[in-house]
Amino acid sequence: MAEIIDFKEISKKRPDNLISLEPWEFRRSDWDTTHFIQVLRPLAERLEAQLDDLFGSGGECVNNLPPHFTLKGGMEYTVRAVYLYRDLADRAREVYYLIGLMDCMINQVNPVLRTDILRSMYKKVFSMKQELNLYWYGSISQILLPIDSQFFNEFEYRSRLKRAGSLEDIYRVIRSGTDEMFEILAHEYVFYCPCVGGGPWKTKS
Repeated sequence: MAEIIDFKEISKKRPDNLISLEPWEFRRSDWDTTHFIQVLRPLAERLEAQLDDLFGSGGECVNNLPPHFTLKGGMEYTVRAVYLYRDLADRAREVYYLIGLMDCMINQVNPVLRTDILRSMYKKVFSMKQELNLYWYGSISQILLPIDSQFFNEFEYRSRLKRAGSLEDIYRVIRSGTDEMFEILAHEYVFYCPCVGGGPWKTKS
């Protein structure tokens, strides 16, 4: 006798919301949001389990999202730039190096950058922006993505930049720092993409 398959149960399976797993994990949001959301991986795993449980139960949304960062302003352009190169890990890493250079010009105090040498950094930044076809608009005072302090010591990173004695040293510190940040963001966080109008699992009419 043929095995009886319960198609009703199969139909209740929540559609996979995974967009990319590496270098960063991007997922579709199953709730309304106009911004990218950055969630610690263990909290994202719990959220995914919650969404699986809600699927097909008539629930319309997640009542309480776990603690997260909502990426707005300059940070939104940053995460969109990495998302654009989500299938090209080396290019995505270069994007984050470019962001580190821009952040240094905007937020870092270093005697070297008070000289004409700053022009060389500007030329490098503009050249990389053209090559990667990336642009930032509006406020860009905060463009590096947030990282919880247990994973990355931002104060030490800023101190190393401040102590750098040449432009080459500054580039070296930024490369090392942004590579470390890139890996932390890859391993410790999940990114949920903007979604307006509700996720595919909403079942109430």
